[in-house]
Amino acid sequence: METSERPSEIGGCHDRPAFKLLLSCPLGLSPSEESSTKPIFVQWTKVQDDWRRCQHTSNPLGNGAIVVTSDEEVVVLQRSTNVGEFPGHFVFPGGHPEPQEVGIISHHTDGELTHQMVNRKVSQEMFDSIIREVVEEIGVPTASLGKPVFIGISQRVLNVRPTAFFFIKCDLPSKDIQQLYCSAQDGYESTQLYTMSMSNLADIASKMPGCHQGGLALYKLMVDAAKENR
Repeated sequence: METSERPSEIGGCHDRPAFKLLLSCPLGLSPSEESSTKPIFVQWTKVQDDWRRCQHTSNPLGNGAIVVTSDEEVVVLQRSTNVGEFPGHFVFPGGHPEPQEVGIISHHTDGELTHQMVNRKVSQEMFDSIIREVVEEIGVPTASLGKPVFIGISQRVLNVRPTAFFFIKCDLPSKDIQQLYCSAQDGYESTQLYTMSMSNLADIASKMPGCHQGGLALYKLMVDAAKENR
């Protein structure tokens, strides 16, 4: 597991980086493995100084998924031109976790939940929520998705927005996912679904928000690590 800050290596320029990699886990972490380490989703002392830059605005931790089809393509969405943030840009499926899903409705607990319990619930919601987002945004059934593997956290430099990224294997081919996308619950947020190879992803990276450029960098690190461990 590595933490690093670096300029965009994909589709960005070195004097004005689009993202930072706050945490990199090239070998990936499953829910059970994450729970045995320190709670990485709730320990944010490293980026508190950055958050002061946007302390008067909402800045939730987002999530994104690198969904790989059975024919080894990566799912990418093109955002609608009617959305308020990054209209027309390419993004990976995702959104943000919902603390209320695990009974957390404020920064203060009611005394019934210990810090350890809160950490465990928050971590589990991170893994559960990314599955919900993928199902809602691209229309695939939950049963077609493998267990999410956490691969790291990137931060958009523009407004220091952090996003946790996960790798998810789908057992459906690209053509089936294209058909299912037509009836996706949150399909209004995007106008088109694409499935792409790594080289095609690199070609469109400059048209991604910075945090999603970081997600692509995290996926590339994962692919490289898998090759080294063969």
